[in-house]
Amino acid sequence: MDNQFKQADFARSRRAFLRKTGYGLLAGAALQPGFGLAETVRKPNTDRYQSVPITTHEWYGDIEERLDFPRDWNINYIKMAGHDTPVLSGDDIRRRIQSPVGSTRLAEIAAGKKTAVVTFDDLTRPTPAMKIAPYVRKELNEAGIDDDHILFLTSLGTHELLSQPDARAKLGDEIVERCSWINHNIWDNTVDVGVTSFGNRIEINNYFLKADVKVTISGVKVHGAAGYGGGGKAIVPGICSFNTTLYNHGVIAGYAPGTTGIIGSGNSTMGAGKILHNELRLDMEEAARFAGVDFSVQIVYNGKREPVGVFAGDIREAHIEACRYANRHYVCTPARNADIVINNTYPQSRQGQEGIGLILSSVREGGSGVLIIQNPMGISTMHFLDEHHEFKLKSYWDTLPKAQPLRNIGQLIVFSQYLQKRDRVKFPQPNIKFAKSWQEVLACLEPAHKGATSVALYPYGGIQHGPFEIG
Repeated sequence: MDNQFKQADFARSRRAFLRKTGYGLLAGAALQPGFGLAETVRKPNTDRYQSVPITTHEWYGDIEERLDFPRDWNINYIKMAGHDTPVLSGDDIRRRIQSPVGSTRLAEIAAGKKTAVVTFDDLTRPTPAMKIAPYVRKELNEAGIDDDHILFLTSLGTHELLSQPDARAKLGDEIVERCSWINHNIWDNTVDVGVTSFGNRIEINNYFLKADVKVTISGVKVHGAAGYGGGGKAIVPGICSFNTTLYNHGVIAGYAPGTTGIIGSGNSTMGAGKILHNELRLDMEEAARFAGVDFSVQIVYNGKREPVGVFAGDIREAHIEACRYANRHYVCTPARNADIVINNTYPQSRQGQEGIGLILSSVREGGSGVLIIQNPMGISTMHFLDEHHEFKLKSYWDTLPKAQPLRNIGQLIVFSQYLQKRDRVKFPQPNIKFAKSWQEVLACLEPAHKGATSVALYPYGGIQHGPFEIG
């Protein structure tokens, strides 16, 4: 097990390692399974190929890879509107945390208090919490709360628990060396704090409730049910009981327990960008009030997971401002009827299977799609809500998704060096192929696309979205 942790720590520092070895930009297949450096990096024939860089391996070095294409292919590199937004400096982050929205400064809130709990999300989210947590800690220190009385709590909802290397990657060395952290437990150690106007009985993590000062750190990106991530979502489903999440994601969302389907299919108030009148989110925000959240920090980031927007203060008011900014920042103009559509699911590749939708909406009839899921952790396969809704009292084989061809597409290639059998079974469609190197991807694409070919490339499809209004 110790060796496993050492491998994980090494994997996350690979970017510096690669620079030292002089490899720089890696071609398609950056690293082989087992975290080893590829023996050779194929250099393209520049007379025949053109190259485009992408970033992959979030939480494992954020490595740059090179994708090679025939020279007569037209590459449409689809950037989000905020692609060139400057990254916030440390002083910028500090000033924004000290100038909250709808709240007094955190140091003032914490003055005279003894203990604090700060929540942070898990590795399925790209949130660069390590850039924000030190400034939250300093505010608490300034108020007189020492490091021994600051606890960081995972806001992971019904996802899998974090390991020590996971927490170090998420929070950074300074925080894990100075402060304690602990995983939230959806099955135990929660306390009933009341019932929302939507009928949801709210049960919240006891450690959070016992703290004198309660803080949340969240990332903001589009969410198909809750509108955008962050805000009250740090509490429900972040640090509540399983039953509280089940009611919020099931009854309020209109998703009937015991049946399969798409979450939120029965509640018309929900959807991408819907945060103001969204009943799922309003329930989350009521729960956050019940839990007594004192201060919240929302982060908007760029295509390399660096903070470009920080909105601190009241958990609803600061979140709304962050969402309005995010709606302008992440937006892009989606392609239409491209011969080939490539979606690099970075920086949220752990839920990379969700990226198929962007491909299907952009590709021409009979065209090709490429889904890039380059992350050693593969696809996140543990979600206790899925276990409850879809798998309860069934055999494993009864729960496997049924094979149905993807509509309007000739072939979909899933490019990853890391997908195991348990990942691949999430793609049962007969027109899906798997490739472990970019050369294998080209071997599938080139025979199907001769001559001039239009290629739409989403370089960080895990956060990009088309235009829609905040509502």
